[in-house]
Amino acid sequence: MTAHREALQEALRRHAEEWRVRRVDASFAESPERHARLSRQAAELTLDFSKNRLDEAVLDLLIALADSAGLRERIDAMFAGQPINTTEERAVLHTALRARDLGGLRVAGKEVASSIAAVKARMRALVEALHRGEWRGFDGQPVTDVVNLGIGGSDLGPRMACTALRDDAAAQVRLHFVSNVDGGDIAHVLHGLDPARTAFIVASKSFTTSETMRNAVTAQAWLARACPHPGLQAGHFLGITACPDRAREFGINESHILPLWDWVGGRFSLWSAIGLPIAMSVGMNKFEDMLAGAEEMDQHFRSTPWHDNLPVLLALVGIWNSNFLGAETFAVVPYDERLAQLPAYLQQLEMESNGKRVTHHTPAVTGHTAPILWGGLGTNVQHAFFQLLHQGTRLVPVDFILALRNPLSPPGHHDMLVANCLAQAQALMQGRTAESLEDATSSKASGSLSVHRTTPGNQPSSLLLMEALTPRALGALIALYEHKTFVQGVIWGINSFDQWGVELGKVLADALLQDMQTNAVAPQHDPSTAAALRLYLARRGDR
Repeated sequence: MTAHREALQEALRRHAEEWRVRRVDASFAESPERHARLSRQAAELTLDFSKNRLDEAVLDLLIALADSAGLRERIDAMFAGQPINTTEERAVLHTALRARDLGGLRVAGKEVASSIAAVKARMRALVEALHRGEWRGFDGQPVTDVVNLGIGGSDLGPRMACTALRDDAAAQVRLHFVSNVDGGDIAHVLHGLDPARTAFIVASKSFTTSETMRNAVTAQAWLARACPHPGLQAGHFLGITACPDRAREFGINESHILPLWDWVGGRFSLWSAIGLPIAMSVGMNKFEDMLAGAEEMDQHFRSTPWHDNLPVLLALVGIWNSNFLGAETFAVVPYDERLAQLPAYLQQLEMESNGKRVTHHTPAVTGHTAPILWGGLGTNVQHAFFQLLHQGTRLVPVDFILALRNPLSPPGHHDMLVANCLAQAQALMQGRTAESLEDATSSKASGSLSVHRTTPGNQPSSLLLMEALTPRALGALIALYEHKTFVQGVIWGINSFDQWGVELGKVLADALLQDMQTNAVAPQHDPSTAAALRLYLARRGDR
């Protein structure tokens, strides 16, 4: 670590000691223009981070910290297609999937614009055929239900976006998602579907993902019971993969295989053909609106000074709360039922990207990296975990997300929703003292009861506002969090684009499956695992 970087961190630690006791509500009283100075707008979104425990002096130091990590150079390298995924020697170019002008961008000597355009054209043709009723099943009936078989990035992104944009969904097609290898997942989804009118998307970059391929085999068997002819079955399957040979071996027609590129990571892949379920749900035009919103955020991220740059500011606030104020978790709370899947999507985006302990240059990191991300829907969570936020002992920053308009909300509902969102952020900041209770209520609030009703406040939060939850606004929101994740990885000095930590569990699971096939317990298992495996083998019977 350079002396300059260490000096910046030491200065930030000194400010953190001050802000451990300094109150944000007092800062508003001292500086009425605080909100205006600590709010920014870009690409369909407004970020208000004024309720966080910081000021412009802290912000200046955090920006200097980002500069010391080479943030500008890393952003330029990513958009230029350089192999910034160093452990896999790959470019990171999900941004290219939503760019209108790639300016001759090349990866490993090959230009990428024509292949991206070709995939989008094939997606459009498939979507329009589906919506017109021209994609027909084995008995000639139009396909009306599409089941996406994927896991991780091949599931979380499309599932989240389809839920978020459900008000825009086409009436003539229904999308379903199966990710878990738990057989109850696919059994529940297939129950009641008509095989003759059901199609499947098998989404796997390698086309070897164990959970996805097990579900694909089960789907194939389910279809075969109604249609024993393999040639007709093939028309019910689409494959999205970087390994088309494996998709063909599975029995998928060449015309139904869409490619992926190794420069698109799984958790950043909903902009690619992995996003086909989104386009099937809302139509290709609205899917491209979502791409346009993301590109608007990309351009803002590339060109805007750090002081006004939404992804950079959101990242720096997170760095401050986690690395200097000591928050080990943070909560994402969308006040919009349509964003129910957003916390789960962001868990993978942030924790799989930045849950690392080794830097680019292999020494262990010197502090914590990604905080634990959790959350849920407002107002539901007000009656669940918000008690801990208000009166618990932990520092838990919150991202509140809110659409200012929802035209389909019945009268009175949206007023109540918005009031609750703003009130919770206000309550977390200002808290409630025993004195205020005694002033505002009867004597019943005095004495020992008032102690139980007080809340300390000074809990940090950020508020993300959008005019309405449109495809374009959703695209901007997702891109905002993508770039936030990248910025934090740069500052921590880690590679945000690999995920080697998931490998060991897969290897051990394969060994256990081999034991199940032989109905024996290999000696390499620890006593606890061996005991559980013996119990399972004794109970599973002939299945």
